[in-house]
Amino acid sequence: MGDHFEKDHNALLNEGDENEMELFGYRTHGCRQALCVAGSIFSLGILPLVFYWRPAWHVWANCVPCSLKEADIVLLRTTGEFQTYSWKKVTWIHLSALHSTFGLTPDDPVIADEEDIISRAIQKPDLKVRCIKVQKIRYVWDHLEGQFQKIGSLEDWLSSAEIHLKFGSGLTREEQEIRRLVCGPNTIDVEITPIWKLLSKEVLNPFYTFQLFSVCLWFSEDYKEYAFAIILMSAISIALTVYDLREQSVKLHCLVEAHNSITVSVCGRRSGVQELESRFLVPGDLLILTGNKVQMPCDAVLIEGSCVVDEGTLTGESIPVTKMPLPKMDSSVPWRTQSEADYKRHVLFCGTEVIQAKAACAGTVRAVVLQTGFNTAKGDLVRSILYPKPMNFKLHQDAIRFLLCLVGTATIGMIYTLCVYVLSGESPEEVVKKALDVVTIAVPPALPAALTTGVIYAQRRLKKRGIFCISPQRINVCGQLNLVCFDKTGTLTRDGLDLWGVVPCDKSRFQEVHSFASGKALPWGPLCAAMASCHSLILLDGTIQGDPLDLKMFEATAWEMAMSGDDFHLKGVPAQALVVRPCQTASQVPVEGIAILHQFPFSSALQRMTVIVQEVGGDRLAFMKGAPERVASFCRPETVPASFTSELQIYTTQGFRVIALAYKKLGADHHTAALMREKVESEMIFLGLLILENRLKEETKPVLEELIAARIRAVMITGDNLQTAITVARKSGMVSEGQEVILVEAHETTGSSPASISWKLVEEKKHVVCGNQDNYINIGEEASENGRDGDRSYHFALSGKSFHVISQHFSSLLPKILINGTIFARMSPGQKASLVEEFQKLDYFVGMCGDGANDCGALKRAHVGISLSEQEASVASPFTSKTPNIECVPHLIKEGRAALVTSFCMFKYMALYSMIQYVGVLLLYWETNSLSNYQFLFQDLAITTLIGVTMNLNGAYPKLVPFRPAGRLVSPPLLLSVIVNILLSLAMHIVGFVLVQQQPWYSTDWHSDCTVPNESTWKATGSPAAPEKTGSNGVFTSYENTTIWFLGTISCIMVALTFSKGKPFRQPTCTNHVFVLVLMVQLATCLFILFADIPELYRCLDLLCTPVLWRVYIVVMLSSNFLVSLFVEEAIIENRALWMAIKRCLGYQSKSQYRIWQRSLANDSSWPPLNQTSYSDVPGCCRAVSYSNPVFESHEERL
Repeated sequence: MGDHFEKDHNALLNEGDENEMELFGYRTHGCRQALCVAGSIFSLGILPLVFYWRPAWHVWANCVPCSLKEADIVLLRTTGEFQTYSWKKVTWIHLSALHSTFGLTPDDPVIADEEDIISRAIQKPDLKVRCIKVQKIRYVWDHLEGQFQKIGSLEDWLSSAEIHLKFGSGLTREEQEIRRLVCGPNTIDVEITPIWKLLSKEVLNPFYTFQLFSVCLWFSEDYKEYAFAIILMSAISIALTVYDLREQSVKLHCLVEAHNSITVSVCGRRSGVQELESRFLVPGDLLILTGNKVQMPCDAVLIEGSCVVDEGTLTGESIPVTKMPLPKMDSSVPWRTQSEADYKRHVLFCGTEVIQAKAACAGTVRAVVLQTGFNTAKGDLVRSILYPKPMNFKLHQDAIRFLLCLVGTATIGMIYTLCVYVLSGESPEEVVKKALDVVTIAVPPALPAALTTGVIYAQRRLKKRGIFCISPQRINVCGQLNLVCFDKTGTLTRDGLDLWGVVPCDKSRFQEVHSFASGKALPWGPLCAAMASCHSLILLDGTIQGDPLDLKMFEATAWEMAMSGDDFHLKGVPAQALVVRPCQTASQVPVEGIAILHQFPFSSALQRMTVIVQEVGGDRLAFMKGAPERVASFCRPETVPASFTSELQIYTTQGFRVIALAYKKLGADHHTAALMREKVESEMIFLGLLILENRLKEETKPVLEELIAARIRAVMITGDNLQTAITVARKSGMVSEGQEVILVEAHETTGSSPASISWKLVEEKKHVVCGNQDNYINIGEEASENGRDGDRSYHFALSGKSFHVISQHFSSLLPKILINGTIFARMSPGQKASLVEEFQKLDYFVGMCGDGANDCGALKRAHVGISLSEQEASVASPFTSKTPNIECVPHLIKEGRAALVTSFCMFKYMALYSMIQYVGVLLLYWETNSLSNYQFLFQDLAITTLIGVTMNLNGAYPKLVPFRPAGRLVSPPLLLSVIVNILLSLAMHIVGFVLVQQQPWYSTDWHSDCTVPNESTWKATGSPAAPEKTGSNGVFTSYENTTIWFLGTISCIMVALTFSKGKPFRQPTCTNHVFVLVLMVQLATCLFILFADIPELYRCLDLLCTPVLWRVYIVVMLSSNFLVSLFVEEAIIENRALWMAIKRCLGYQSKSQYRIWQRSLANDSSWPPLNQTSYSDVPGCCRAVSYSNPVFESHEERL
């Protein structure tokens, strides 16, 4: 029974997905709730505040565990490393209202289908549904499965035939109303968060709550000035944060607002076509698409007609994409996996724009609603912004530990204070105040503001360089980057492609290259016809639009494009078909034009596109265009030149983009729509190669050289040809001269043959023709393993297909390959994101730089995503560069390193400042003395606050050094620095405190009048045993107080100078003119107060005049302390060579996964294996993952 309860008490939500969570069932308990209410009243609101900070405690205190089926409260815990808690109420959706409207009964056939998740969720006979809403997604209780299921989408298991059958005629009114109630409205509703809500959330932050406590304590002690200063600083900090959050909220609201107010045409099963607002759409509705420039309000699968869609809002690439209808197949296989082609070519995604809707024959363009609201592609993008994945950055955890250490120190001080003041007979009120004072001294309330300023300054400097940041906390993460992934096209190379020429093929032989630079027109023939018609271009408002590659190819033919009018009559050609014609200047073209009848659009998975065309007065033809090795595999072998591989390599090794063309004749009697793609794309005739030039951007090579010199790995992830990628890697400096490239090829299990992996050396100069058509890369077969140098540098290159096979069958080899993997070609968007995750599992801090086209997933997964596109997709990227080149990457790393070092400097300074004040106050407490309010105010406001604001102004050092700053506060150098300086300060204060009591003049009556000559102070007699209470704030003015105050105040200035780091991560301190000026003014002011005999000034600050010699002693103590501290900091703490030597002596080695693998591979003489092929013994036998990082264990591929 207990085991059954335990099993039903918790479950996984979204199992295997990126947003996987664990659910726990709880039931509210009346007695517990009453006790919590009483506790909230008696604790004066502290208990609700604690529950606000710890949601799990709220549930545990108010509820009792139960099964999820009986729960009215659900506790959620993320399954990642951070395991954050939240709780949700279980609500009920009542369908009883439909009983009177439609006569809905529990036995109604509409809700009797057990395969339908909505039917399984309805509790009969009550006609109600249990649900929870988590991160904008609704989940309903499935009574059959006994778990919460996501709602708002069509079931994934549906086949194409079932979609056509069930939803091809639309839904009935009853079905629509039930789905509207259960699934909720089709809205991506991002409210503009009210300012009061943002303000309250910020104010209830634990640190601001502590500040409120500190301010209340200071007001009770009449320490108003600093209290007001802290209130002012906190108000400014909160105001800036609230302003930023409000701006982001408004921006996001504006981004999705238009989506919720679109009028659409919906076809009902019995009610026919009707107009309604898009918010009423439900999964399964049948959309009728009419007209042009229609915004998609949901995800829908096209079942009839075709569409041209602009998906720029999701992919960042404003290129029209052709969508084809989902074919009706008899197979019971789920529709997403029924063909090798990407299922997305049938899907119209929410947020995209339907540029053109083309009906088939006399029909209409119809689509079935697939997903609504936040379940859609756009909704998922918005959710990723609203609920970002928590970053695994140790600095934040170390900051908490740092504060806990300060709290522990404060606790010791409180105990000491209680003992001293209780034994001295002070009043309880005074004892409590003094004890609480210690807490506000040990834990500096100004710490958050001081840390925020460094990031704000870095953000401002980045903005000046055209780099915009929507996640400022990631700036510090930039300082730890040691691997940056780059997209190729548009990122490393220029956006535009220049058509260099074509290599025609005739009689299975390549002909002379036709160069378009000569200005000569391409002679008429199948090749010219293919260039004119094999594309996805469209004519919109008289303008040709489409893929830049298609546009360049079409423009080279000097043909024209038009839509067929009413006077255009050709058998089998529909009205308003796209027709390409030779322009008037073209000569010797025997055809009047070519009508494009049907398209099989390009997909990155298939690496090709095909069109069916009709020559005016000629034949019906099929043309194919795509990756050369792919197109050649569909051609008749006798039409492909024997020199295909070597000819292809000539151009790819020079960095050209190469496209192959092919064609075949079709019978005129074939009905175009009935032709299957597999039948059309067979027995093709090879036509030739199209050569396009994609040049490197001028900034690419210098930036990559700078990164590599700084020992930051550069990796290329591209969807382009592998050989082209290798050539670009060599030209850009990603692969240096003398470094070898090893091609890793993996093949999937075929029949009885197990999966295989082979390793071949790619020769840079030597050209070898391979017999296998697919192996078009120049492979050096003569490399001898015995001749290999064990220390030589090498890079692995592999394709997306090989990456997939290795991940599935050779996962134990994957980390070894990634350690030296530099070139990844033919990678799909999902594979790009997966590769970033795999690098993160090896403990790399990964940056991703892309132009937004198919890089969205990788940009979101990386520690730092840098988008070079200003499209809406860049909203998901923390950084966006206005300058469309990779120069922003080193700038970002430099600023990140500077911000990180600044954060450490501020942590160290605030720790020392609080410890200096803490030590001084505890010493004075020994004499039941303390600092006066104005003495505190001078230290807190005039010294520390000004230093905290100006110390962070140092800019980033202009050169990237080949090592990173420490990434943790608990690193030995940082800890040693803090401990040594605390001990030095403690020693100085104790020496000053004890030494002043040993002076011969100490036993005399002190003089409040500074004009009395110092000699009289030495000669005066009397006893200070009963000094009178003086000073504006009622504290005991004493020589100890004066000595401790001067030592502490000037120490704060000297520590700031010691801790203000310059090279190698920040510009030298001398360049921070404001900070230097502040230190000089502060030091001069302190020395002036120390040596000036001004009675009013001393009386105001509750100081005593001391002999000049003692003042000199104070300066000597401070100078000695400063010199020792500076020596320790420069000679030991900042001595990198010394720490490296210590590490070697102690045998310390990095525990990062990639370092462990590097050491392992360095000692492995058999690695890398050249000219070898390995097999997986049993298919799937090597699938066990040999390393893992739970934070990044998500393999969900999204758009």
